[in-house]
Amino acid sequence: MPVGTQGTVKALTQQMLEEAGASIILANTYHLYLRPGHSTINQLGGLHRFMSWEHPILTDSGGFQVFSLNSLRKLSEEGVEFQSHLNGSTHFLSPERSMEIQAALGSDIVMAFDECTSFPATRDEALTSLTLTEHWARRSKLRLGELHTDPAAAENAGITIVNQTQALFGINQGSTFLDLREQSLEGLVEIGFDGYAIGGLSVGEEKDAMFEVVSRIAPLMPEDRPRYLMGVGTPEDIVEAVALGVDMFDCVMPTRNARNGQLFTSRGKLNIKNARYRDDAQPIDDACRCAVCTRYSRAYLRHLYMSGEILGSVLSSLHNISFYLDMMGMMRQAITLGTFIEFRDSFLSGLARGQD
Repeated sequence: MPVGTQGTVKALTQQMLEEAGASIILANTYHLYLRPGHSTINQLGGLHRFMSWEHPILTDSGGFQVFSLNSLRKLSEEGVEFQSHLNGSTHFLSPERSMEIQAALGSDIVMAFDECTSFPATRDEALTSLTLTEHWARRSKLRLGELHTDPAAAENAGITIVNQTQALFGINQGSTFLDLREQSLEGLVEIGFDGYAIGGLSVGEEKDAMFEVVSRIAPLMPEDRPRYLMGVGTPEDIVEAVALGVDMFDCVMPTRNARNGQLFTSRGKLNIKNARYRDDAQPIDDACRCAVCTRYSRAYLRHLYMSGEILGSVLSSLHNISFYLDMMGMMRQAITLGTFIEFRDSFLSGLARGQD
């Protein structure tokens, strides 16, 4: 899922995303709540209409962003008080409030409000965090259900229900403690959700530790529900996680790295700022059929980047998003054909070769 934090995937229009094959994008509850405000978006018909995107949208709960404001937040059983990074104003976010905001936005997939466990964490800290997350997950489900079944609940919250079929995902926590991860998952399954996410990873732990968690937890997640690994990651990480049974991913890496001149290719990463590409007439990736690779050269992309031209960010972002989406499509096809293991080995081998 391309990440459109503030209702936009940076540097790309919605038409570009559609033509690149994006079928769902992610937006950020915390940021849209602060600006332009969920009430404004709700009055304008919800996030789909506001940003002119007719396909599915997943909104995260705001928990991770509030977690990132460590010095500006106060945590309690009830919720989190925090200061806006925009103007320092004080706000309070609880499971109930997060559900109200996401119902106002009208996203298709709503994430339960969770506490993202910091890393490193002691076992006691991780246990306290996952217990809080489980309590908040239960409250999230209860409140979203109220908003959808009781017209008075939505009216009293000051919102209009713009999407009648919102799905709710629970988020697994427990840091790198495998038994706590299992305990967290058991609690979530008991509550019952439309999908299940593995959260609290890719926050500073070693990659081996991340995959130890995924390899233990993913196979235990319900087979008839989507499995979502939050905030991951590199092409290598995604392919390996798919091999472990994960279905859904999001990461800012394709667009953020693009703006910094790093492009993803079937031969690994390419840093377009390198002088070696100054006179290079080849496409970014001769195995890629995206709108950038079929028209523009590495030399031109480098020129745009070195000149600080906006088009450089646009084209680099479009290529990286296209590369990721094509990779996901190839994996779906390989799974359908029963050739996923062969695809994985071949694809990872190509990435490891590097640029000539």
